[in-house]
Amino acid sequence: MKTSVIARAAAAVAVLGTALLAAPGGAQAAGRDGTCDSGEFCLYYNSDNAGSVSDFTTSISDYGDTQPSCYEFKGAGNGQGLCVKNNAASVWNRTGGSVTVFYNSGYAGDSQTFAAGAKGNLNATLKNENASHRLGGGTSTKVDMSDALYVGGGGRLTTGFDGYVNTPGRHEGIDFAKASGAGVKALLGGTVTNVVEGGTSLSTIAVYNATYDKTIIYLHTNPLDSVDTGDSISKGQQIATEASRGASATHTHVEMRLGRRTLAAKSVNDPVLDNPNPNPFWEARGYNVR
Repeated sequence: MKTSVIARAAAAVAVLGTALLAAPGGAQAAGRDGTCDSGEFCLYYNSDNAGSVSDFTTSISDYGDTQPSCYEFKGAGNGQGLCVKNNAASVWNRTGGSVTVFYNSGYAGDSQTFAAGAKGNLNATLKNENASHRLGGGTSTKVDMSDALYVGGGGRLTTGFDGYVNTPGRHEGIDFAKASGAGVKALLGGTVTNVVEGGTSLSTIAVYNATYDKTIIYLHTNPLDSVDTGDSISKGQQIATEASRGASATHTHVEMRLGRRTLAAKSVNDPVLDNPNPNPFWEARGYNVR
């Protein structure tokens, strides 16, 4: 009996030893399960690493805009189930290298880099304005405005800022064009301050961004029925379709104005520029002005 007990005890120790040898030294990345494991980069819905978490083991060039195709917050807490894009407030980098969060999809635009092991809040530019992240580095590539403005890309710049050639006055914005009916997207998130349908006259969509204290105004489009004054919209969200309301040809006039505005500055037959050159602003947001 005594020999049998000793034998069984020895066997148990052997099994335990094998299990200990096979066990990893610490928690390892377990895939996207809503827990921030070692080896993962994690985005949190709230500041100070609070709220629901979305965990990643790879770079993501575009989080996606809508369910069910977007990357969502998976952990319990505020924000669970919402898309990560333009909804994150803080991060925890549990990978072995730096990770950079970008304002635009495709690793473009303003960025913020977090060292290995770092916890922190996204800065004022990127908080709730996050579109992609890259593990291991922060190389940024810019996106052409003519592509970013339209669903599916493929637009073209037709008239630059202050670029009138055959029209009297000073052009206060930048004109882009694509086929009539093409989807038009917001180049910057914010609050809608004005929507004018236009019909056969000039249409207007004005979107104020408090972070930059600037209003982006879109003219000549056919505004979507779902876009109303007071709405909060995200960068990349479709707001209209391409049209020619108040213009002789189909195009979208994009105008940057300082402060909170509702209407565009006068261009045609007005010899004075009210707006500053917007190109440096757009380039700082990760866009090529073309």
